[in-house]
Amino acid sequence: MTLFYIVVILFSVTIHEVSHGLMANSLGDPTAKNLGRLTLNPLKHLDLFGSIILPFILFITTGFAFGYAKPVPYNPDNLSDRKYGPAKVAIAGPLSNFILALLFGFSLRFMPDVFSTSLVQELFSRIVVLNLVLGVFNMFPIPPLDGHWLLMTFLPASMNSVKVFIYKNSFILFPMFLVFFMLFVSPVIFWLFKLITGIGL
Repeated sequence: MTLFYIVVILFSVTIHEVSHGLMANSLGDPTAKNLGRLTLNPLKHLDLFGSIILPFILFITTGFAFGYAKPVPYNPDNLSDRKYGPAKVAIAGPLSNFILALLFGFSLRFMPDVFSTSLVQELFSRIVVLNLVLGVFNMFPIPPLDGHWLLMTFLPASMNSVKVFIYKNSFILFPMFLVFFMLFVSPVIFWLFKLITGIGL
């Protein structure tokens, strides 16, 4: 089961990063494509700390783990949509995780009873939970998370001071957010899981 969990993490973060690259490529920037990063081969996306060390430490200490892969690079100057392009590239990653959560969650919910063994339920449940965590986590508006691009794109110029504050203090805000996420966001994940699958964790 631990091996399966590791595989789910690797492919979930891989799909997340590839989605960024695919969106950038569709908007006219081939940077990720030229670097060979539009591939589902996890080895092309592994980050030593984010993909291996962090998930291992979290799993050993908490019994649950998530991680991240090497960010897929892109050049915003190449995007056909200069104004909203970065936000579109950013949202593609979490959106891919939500789609995976919905796909496996609905399969779990509407799967014929003949396939609904306890093992399948447990495996699919883990996929759903992990991708919900990745999706929700990355939507928060703190660098380097994807959500901060949405905030920077849609905040009016009159609030530039807020943008500057977030960037200058991200090294403080991010650890604070991690604590907040672990303490208070779990109920949201559980609620989303039950909403999608129809069952509780």
